[in-house]
Amino acid sequence: MPFGEYPYTIDDKGRVVMPPPFREFVEDGMILTRGMEGCLYVFPLASWKRVEEQLEGLPLTDAESRAFVRFFYSGANKARLDNQSRVSIPQTLRTFADLDGDVIVAGAPGRLELWNPGRWDSAIGAVQASPPKPDLLANFVA
Repeated sequence: MPFGEYPYTIDDKGRVVMPPPFREFVEDGMILTRGMEGCLYVFPLASWKRVEEQLEGLPLTDAESRAFVRFFYSGANKARLDNQSRVSIPQTLRTFADLDGDVIVAGAPGRLELWNPGRWDSAIGAVQASPPKPDLLANFVA
């Protein structure tokens, strides 16, 4: 699983270098899509297949399910690292995540996240200000 956070910069063509610890995770290709809290999610292709299966399992008759699938799936873009270990981020996703210049590349279970640094600081600060309830962490540390 990828972990850690790394500050990088998006170049004028919308490309960001993938941090060395994450390159093997996405070496076979990846899917970039809209994430929660205004970040982008980056799934390796193998993980994306499991995500698709879960999305396909959501009830078509439920409006909230349709809305989430629309939000998540319509933003998806397939990508590969180039010869310089960069990934190109489509303009629509850069706009959604407010990525222009600096970016935080962060690891998460089964995915990577790309964050605007201000949004990243706010998200981390919110967890510090209001940590998860103890019952959510009951089995976290044994």
